[in-house]
Amino acid sequence: MSEIKDELLEALKARDGSAFLKLAEDAHYADLASLYQDLEEDEERNFIVGTLSPESFSDVLAELPDTLREEALERYQPSQQRELLSALSDDDRVDILQDLSDSTQKEMLDLLSADEEELTRTLLNYGEHTAAGRMTTNIGRLPLETTVKEALNTLRPLQDSAETLSRIFILDEQQRPIGFIRLRDLAFASWSTPVRDIMFPVQQTILATADQEEAATMVRKYDLLALPVIDESSRLLGAITYDDAMEILEEESTEDIEKLVGIAGEQSEQTYLNTHLFIHLRRRVGWLLVLGFLAIASGYVMMRFEEVLNSAFLLALFLPMVVATGGNTGGQASTMVIRAMALGEIETSDSLRVAWKELRLGVLQGLLLAITLAVITLLVLPAFRPQLPEGLALSSFSLAVSIALCVQVVTSTLIGALLPIFARAIKLDPAVIAAPAITTIVDVTGMVIYFTTARHVLGL
Repeated sequence: MSEIKDELLEALKARDGSAFLKLAEDAHYADLASLYQDLEEDEERNFIVGTLSPESFSDVLAELPDTLREEALERYQPSQQRELLSALSDDDRVDILQDLSDSTQKEMLDLLSADEEELTRTLLNYGEHTAAGRMTTNIGRLPLETTVKEALNTLRPLQDSAETLSRIFILDEQQRPIGFIRLRDLAFASWSTPVRDIMFPVQQTILATADQEEAATMVRKYDLLALPVIDESSRLLGAITYDDAMEILEEESTEDIEKLVGIAGEQSEQTYLNTHLFIHLRRRVGWLLVLGFLAIASGYVMMRFEEVLNSAFLLALFLPMVVATGGNTGGQASTMVIRAMALGEIETSDSLRVAWKELRLGVLQGLLLAITLAVITLLVLPAFRPQLPEGLALSSFSLAVSIALCVQVVTSTLIGALLPIFARAIKLDPAVIAAPAITTIVDVTGMVIYFTTARHVLGL
């Protein structure tokens, strides 16, 4: 990609339209979109728009981040905008129009033909993140009472406009999908064969109003090339294709990853380097401020147990380890549970089973880590000649920190596992709550557990 991009840049800098157009014919539209996004000068972007035909630029426009789509459209004349919008598949057209301002969206809709406008307005009525909002209507459809020859004649005009013909849906009289056939089935069957004899039953459908992530998960789970999208009357509206599903899963995974590390707001479709500095700042600084002030609770715990710490200052050596281990085990548990919830493997009703499983795992992990810490404390720590209070044996100190570590691991594991489930139960995104909340809760509980254990075991 870098080689073709360098050549395109060279032709662009030289304002050599013929060379740029020739290179663009061999380049993938996603690479052209990346090039357009990286440019900073209006003159350079105008050159690309003026060199590529509206039809060629339509694929590029669909790949651009939402922040660049409107300004790219505005570089064309209305007649060219009409040509560009008509060249787009219906799902890409809807995705683009959803990102435009209301005034620009209205202008673009007025440019469409009557049929295109009616279809586009219908799809715009569905939410941007619903199955219908991401589906395509450019699919193959055939009546049940059709022969192979009639089917081929029906599909032939769609060979260029259909987004996929790998799955062709068979509809009953009420336009409900009852089966599908593959193009190869038509190719190798005799012309007189009824399609009902070679079709496969449709086993998976999804409502138009369902969440896009649910649709993408079904495509992945059942290895579908196209998932039929139906309305409340079970009539076929369109389909979520596998490439749509891949894009949805990428968006959802990115969103979850960002939320897990406390990055707020809507994710940017621009690349990291092209995203403005203040957008990064706005999305990151919120949780940092919240967590920073919540961390004061850790300081308060230290103050409350100041006497314990002063009595055996060696406790300060192991405090970071106990707290950090709790954060790590809690993070592991929350990650596993959030992933299982995203894949539909567990529901909120499974909370007791999850708690029992993670409790056993936490105990095993805690005991293993505690025994390891005890051995290290007894065998390695004496080499550093630690200062212990008079009358306090190293074995007692080792027992205290080991018990505290074990209890911290068990507690953190349960918190990490159950907090996402609790968030889901109260209609919150588990990813939003999990990482920031677990970090703060485990820090505070870790200190309380550590100092409380030390006070009782060591008699401080």
